Amino acid sequence: MSTPFAPFEPGPSSNAKRRGRRIRRFQRVPLKMILPNLVTLLALCSGLTAIRMALEARWDLAIGAIVLAAVLDAIDGRVARLLRSTSRFGAELDSLADFVNFGVAPAIILYTWILNDLKSLGWITVLVFAISAALRLARFNVALDDHDKPAWQANFFTGTPAPAGALSVLLPVYLHQLGILERWSEIEPVIVGYTFLVAFLMVSRLPTFSGKRVAMRVRKDLVLPVFVAAVLLVALGVSYPFEVLSVASIAYLASIPLACRVWRKHVLADEEKARTQDLAEAQPSSDGGAEPE
Repeated sequence: MSTPFAPFEPGPSSNAKRRGRRIRRFQRVPLKMILPNLVTLLALCSGLTAIRMALEARWDLAIGAIVLAAVLDAIDGRVARLLRSTSRFGAELDSLADFVNFGVAPAIILYTWILNDLKSLGWITVLVFAISAALRLARFNVALDDHDKPAWQANFFTGTPAPAGALSVLLPVYLHQLGILERWSEIEPVIVGYTFLVAFLMVSRLPTFSGKRVAMRVRKDLVLPVFVAAVLLVALGVSYPFEVLSVASIAYLASIPLACRVWRKHVLADEEKARTQDLAEAQPSSDGGAEPE
């Protein structure tokens, strides 16, 4: 026989609710979610160390810290994608670290190295570079939400990325460390113009090559050559750091016209494909458009 009223079932007590909140508060976070952010924080520490080295006029260590920050910046994103631990928090932290590492730190290195002799003009120069880096990073973050674009565009950046801009803008410092610009005080206007050029490349719409889609798998017959090439590159970088950085910066700047040319070929191919599809859709059907009986 059914009863007109359901039996009384007491809900969870206030103590149980508090225990549930404490359990949720102390839930464990997987290590794979933390590791990419730790790499980003290490890159930030390296960028801040570069600022300290610049203030102490230890240019070789300052540049080395910028290079280390660039290497760690290239690693953290790949680690996050490999571990499938990308997050909005990690993306925001990466952008803030990139602004310090590749916007503020190179600007301070340039200013303390030579541009402080130009007083206000030198400060305006490094200010424009740092602001350009911030604008470049903001535009990159907005572009992440744009998924309606051809697949081939993933092989390109819009403008010079912040790490490449930071390493390229320090080219005069590399040349000075090599003794090529011993009388650098006489070419201060050239250094100012070069800094403005790199800042313009960062905020421009010029396409540049991206290495984010480099194959993560290596053919078996190429494994040993890849090992040898990696060891050779590291050895050259350690033994001849400023020579390698100078050649890499010049080669990167020289690759921008080539990237524009390849981009243009892709655009023309897409336009030709779109015209072909439009012509195919505009052609009348084989039955002449007659209605069936």
